[in-house]
Amino acid sequence: MTRWLTCALALPALAVAASVHAATPVYGYHVVHVYPHDTSAYTEGLFYKDGYLYESTGEAGESTVRKVELATGKVLQRHDVPAQYFGEGIVDWGQHIVQLTWKDQLGFVYDMTSFKQQRTFTYPGEGWALTRDDKHLYMSDGSSVLRVLDPNTLASVGSIMVTDEGQPVLNLNELEWVKGEILANVWMTNRIARIDPTTGHVTGWIDLTGLFDNSTLPDPNNDVLNGIAYDAQHDRLFVTGKRWPKLFEITLTPPKAH
Repeated sequence: MTRWLTCALALPALAVAASVHAATPVYGYHVVHVYPHDTSAYTEGLFYKDGYLYESTGEAGESTVRKVELATGKVLQRHDVPAQYFGEGIVDWGQHIVQLTWKDQLGFVYDMTSFKQQRTFTYPGEGWALTRDDKHLYMSDGSSVLRVLDPNTLASVGSIMVTDEGQPVLNLNELEWVKGEILANVWMTNRIARIDPTTGHVTGWIDLTGLFDNSTLPDPNNDVLNGIAYDAQHDRLFVTGKRWPKLFEITLTPPKAH
């Protein structure tokens, strides 16, 4: 997205959260495998299910929902979001895919198999990303607060204030539920927050500096790290970025010494 105002206001607070409070462990990464990724995909949401990646892409007039073959990056199935909407995060629930839009306060529910739209729903404010556990959906809106949604009504039933050593962590973006934690890309950074959903505390940071040089892309200010997917069956963690040519399977390395 082009969220320059949000970025300008948020980054100083984020810097406090990410650097001053050095007691929070910072994990590194090891690249296990590299897969192709469609460079036309302005990645807003990503999840893995039954052997396939599902991806939502943004930009008005270009937003899509896709089913993607992991090994090749080939788009096997695609739904084009109406041109007036800026597509955002997605998550699966039952036999459905739930998708947000950025500023229109409108979401879509699709049939998982056909990608046909089943219904819409509304919410206040912006929509950025979604993930889920077995009981609830979790939604980011660019602030330090994650909304907890009823997966059937899609109404808000709670919230989680995300902090690092007492400081709010702003610009929470793409989300993924992994082993009882919520992983969250922090927009315009190379870091992923590991969040305890019961307290909202950041228990660790994943530093992906050096994973991919987005300065080689046509629009490096926008084509940033965003996209986390997890294959629970095989314990595989995937990350990518907006219009990146690669999707990475990574494992975490021990925290760096303070």
